[in-house]
Amino acid sequence: MDATRVTTPFDARSTAADVVAGVDLAGQRAIVTGASSGIGVETARALATAGAEVTLAVRDVRAGERTAEEIGAGTASGLIRVMPLDLSDQRSVAAFVTAWEGPLHILVNNAGVSATPEMRTPEGWELQFATNHLGHFALATGLHRALAAAGRSRVVSLSSIAHVQAPMVFEDVNFRERPYDRLLAYGESKTATALFAVEANRRWAEDGITVNAANPGAVATNLGRHLTEEDYAQLPAFDFKTPEQGAATSVLLAAWPQLGGIGGRYFEDCDQAPRHSPEEPLRGVADHATDPAAAARLWQVSLDMLRAA
Repeated sequence: MDATRVTTPFDARSTAADVVAGVDLAGQRAIVTGASSGIGVETARALATAGAEVTLAVRDVRAGERTAEEIGAGTASGLIRVMPLDLSDQRSVAAFVTAWEGPLHILVNNAGVSATPEMRTPEGWELQFATNHLGHFALATGLHRALAAAGRSRVVSLSSIAHVQAPMVFEDVNFRERPYDRLLAYGESKTATALFAVEANRRWAEDGITVNAANPGAVATNLGRHLTEEDYAQLPAFDFKTPEQGAATSVLLAAWPQLGGIGGRYFEDCDQAPRHSPEEPLRGVADHATDPAAAARLWQVSLDMLRAA
């Protein structure tokens, strides 16, 4: 990770609205996945408020349409569109990519699943890795031409502090040989989303595309619907944010002008994260989530899995 950490005037209590105050995104087009609930809604709202044309990429189109109507009623600028997208279904991802026309300035890979029971896609892929990483990987690579056509564009890949205890096990990304562990599988999927930002930025920076990872922090949303009381007992005492605060780091990376050209980094609480330390277990980014060799290996593993599907 670059020795010079990036800091901003914002912090853990800043909201997405704070970040876009005075920012003009008129003429820019954005996609936010999972934008019908939680921090996805607030991410889309902030980008639309700043004038962007925002597409809500959602599994539940009716919920997306309700969200679009609600956001549109509260913003004087920005067009809100809804398109179907199920990240666990590669046919859905391919259809979304095929349907997209024109340049794309902002892609926020926000959607995700967490701590699910052991479930697999039709390809046999573990659901959390398939949704959180592979679905977004296929989406972003499929939209690469649209991102490059924008001239200068940004991709935001949402990670989580859960990555800290979960380095990639490349020999068994689908938990075929290991006993399935819901929380570990989630953590590995979020290590993958952080590594994606490292390698995508390396590959795409010359195309004017910057890619960063964002940890939104702990936010009480339906992402935690699979967590049990026993799960919560194992987790540390998080300082929960509101959805508006949870969306702030994503929006910062997507829209704050001063971050133009900065990529391949991991942000939390609106600053580039420090290196993780056991003394501060709820902060920072682990070395295994920023390792360029691991990022390159994951990219190839991901391509191989998609080609074999």
